[in-house]
Amino acid sequence: MDRRQIVLDTETTGLEVNQGHRIIEIGCVELVNRRITGRHFHQYIQPERDIDAGALDVHGITQDFLAGKPTFDQIAEEFLEFVRGAELVIHNAPFDVGFINAELDRLEPRRGALDSVCSVIDTLQMARHKHPGQRNNLDALCQRYEIDNTSRTLHGALLDAEILAEVYLAMTGGQASLGLGAERNDALTDGAGPDSRIRRLQGERAPLIVIRASPEEIERHEAKLRELDLSAGEAVWRRSPLQ
Repeated sequence: MDRRQIVLDTETTGLEVNQGHRIIEIGCVELVNRRITGRHFHQYIQPERDIDAGALDVHGITQDFLAGKPTFDQIAEEFLEFVRGAELVIHNAPFDVGFINAELDRLEPRRGALDSVCSVIDTLQMARHKHPGQRNNLDALCQRYEIDNTSRTLHGALLDAEILAEVYLAMTGGQASLGLGAERNDALTDGAGPDSRIRRLQGERAPLIVIRASPEEIERHEAKLRELDLSAGEAVWRRSPLQ
């Protein structure tokens, strides 16, 4: 059975959900069997409240930009349908899940908590387990796993979800081909406002460097094989792969 995962990030009006802060952006990237499919969900949301100055410094999303954007109740069904039955991958999951659950709780009729439609993996907890005592924010993980995040001058939910998808795959063993951009919908932005940040150049990765053995190394290898030939018959490394 295919394993479907949704890498998710949000931006908000402030840090504390219990102070009535709201979601202003949701970005989701789909993985199926550890491959990025190109399907995504991305929406800016009118929060119906002011944005804290500190939050504005982080994401750069202004009240003027959000004017006319839909409210959460207007996009809730589309969002829930996109994530339903998937495994959510979130960095510092309690933060994003707490805000989403608060938004769901405001709906009429109520939809229940997020974990009623999908499960959640917290990549921050995963990173702390793998790298105890080290910095494990998204920028630090990009540096550790050599993920290009040069376009991340400001936080943005879809861009951060794309970066987190690469970090998650690297943290959990990588994959043969990320497939970023293979089916990418490039009609994500008109080049104005915060939307302009979600375009990332998906240039070809540098080819793998092949370091060939020196003549001395080849001779040492042959000498070792000759020792094995004398002690136990023909060394297995000399045999044809079909034998």
